[in-house]
Amino acid sequence: MINKLLLIQNDMATVIDTVQNNAASTAPERITLWDMALNGGWIMLVLVLLLVLAIYIFIERFLTLNGALKGEEDEQFMEKIRQFVHEGNVDAARGLAKETSTPLGRMISKGFSRLGRPLPDIQAAIENEGQLEVARLEKRVSYVATVASLGPMIGFLGTVTGMITAFQDMAHAGNNIDISLLSTGIYEAMVTTVGGLIVGIICYFLNNLLVSRINKVVFELEVRANEFMDLLHEPA
Repeated sequence: MINKLLLIQNDMATVIDTVQNNAASTAPERITLWDMALNGGWIMLVLVLLLVLAIYIFIERFLTLNGALKGEEDEQFMEKIRQFVHEGNVDAARGLAKETSTPLGRMISKGFSRLGRPLPDIQAAIENEGQLEVARLEKRVSYVATVASLGPMIGFLGTVTGMITAFQDMAHAGNNIDISLLSTGIYEAMVTTVGGLIVGIICYFLNNLLVSRINKVVFELEVRANEFMDLLHEPA
């Protein structure tokens, strides 16, 4: 009895191994992202170029914004300006602002250039300079947002062209329609859709990061500009 059970167990193990080996041999080969990109047609090339452009702009702008966002250094700069003004050494304060090549330094330098005029004129000059600095910081950021919008649209264009290719192959095949004949166009349509969505999601995220950094820089500039105006309002 025990020998029969052992034989049955061995037979079942052999059957399971045979089924697993057959499943492994007939399993489709996994496709890589690179293969998907190659099978996506020229639309995928356009998407890759747009993504590279957006990433380049993001890195360049992010480094620029980090250079403009110097909270500790700006605080020390304003402390020196305040000290010079309290000592009555306006020329030293004006020279320090002129030598400081930062958005805040240029704003304060513009304010010093308007000394002697009414305070509203000085504040207006600082605000105008601040707007120019913000415009410089936002340079080319809109390109990233544009790529975020264009990515899914171009992917959808690839979907349409892929389906057109599939139906064209179907029309040329006549009565000899085969699923493998349609696979090229359908494959291109699906891959470009995925590629467009990936590009759009990545660029949307990068654009939001840049906008967040710009808002932080603008807030810091407004705080320092108000400190400067408060300094001018203080009695001599």
